[in-house]
Amino acid sequence: MKTLNDDEIDVLEGGKLERDREKTIRSNKTVKIRNQALLSGFAYCISSCSMILVNKYVLSSYDFNAGISLMLYQNLVSVVIVSLLSVFGLITTEPLTWRLIKVWFPVNVIFVGMLVTSMFSLKYINVAMVTVLKNVTNVITAVGEMYLFSKHHDNRVWAALFLMIISAVSGGITDLSFHAVGYAWQITNCFLTASYSLTLRRVMDTAKQVTRSGNLSEFSMVLLNNTLSLPLGVILIFIFNEVDYLSRTPLLRMPTFWLVMTLSGFLGLAISFTSMWFLHQTGATTYSLVGSLNKIPLSVAGIFLFNVPTSLENSASILFGLVAGVFFARAKMREKSQS
Repeated sequence: MKTLNDDEIDVLEGGKLERDREKTIRSNKTVKIRNQALLSGFAYCISSCSMILVNKYVLSSYDFNAGISLMLYQNLVSVVIVSLLSVFGLITTEPLTWRLIKVWFPVNVIFVGMLVTSMFSLKYINVAMVTVLKNVTNVITAVGEMYLFSKHHDNRVWAALFLMIISAVSGGITDLSFHAVGYAWQITNCFLTASYSLTLRRVMDTAKQVTRSGNLSEFSMVLLNNTLSLPLGVILIFIFNEVDYLSRTPLLRMPTFWLVMTLSGFLGLAISFTSMWFLHQTGATTYSLVGSLNKIPLSVAGIFLFNVPTSLENSASILFGLVAGVFFARAKMREKSQS
């Protein structure tokens, strides 16, 4: 057998080390990307569940009849916090130029509509049924991706979406506290939420081109979204005549009410940041399917915390919808692994 000299051994060892180094870099990069997606998804689930429960508590337990004002205050808290962090140099945000505002304004209108309709629906519908009805968002998102981005889904995904529609219909029929106005607001919210997730990534890419740095961080998008929502919120307060209610309600003189309101503002900042972070790490359908998975603990918590009257048929419909959400998530993961 041929024996290798020292130079040949060095070359072979060097090539092996180089390949091992490249393999390690690729592995670390993959782990880093997966960890980012996992962490952002977990943060999004926690903040969104907490936000819904706190909003339901403010609107129902306190019987607060100014959902737009609540949304406006939450967004104002977010703007103040992000601005202070930027002033003290803890974060970096892009300046709000007119070019950036013009690009972002259409998606901001959808954002405000999504928040407002969510407030109105929570006023009339229990948390468990809201979570089941939100499954309709997944159906609209999937159809939107098919027509807008030519993305095709396999039969398992469509079967899960069909089960979601059945659960939403059966849940509404068996809902003991059915309220037509609340259901109308929630269906509108589903369309707006799907539109928001479908348009946000495209607008994000366009907005980066008109920024000074050529980039748009999550905090910059949070500041942009919430700042632009303030004038729209003020206009809606006058349109829905909430000013008269605010001048008469004794809730605004209760320190505990303001404490809960401020907490909801912090959660509003958290969900704004985590939703954009998660959508940036994944995609519109993944964003929706993870939202479906976190409905399971949210529904259980909503039923027990707010003593929701329910029947066996309604509970079965809710459970059916939650199982359909899990089936949808598994189908999407399998679809992604095969693509």
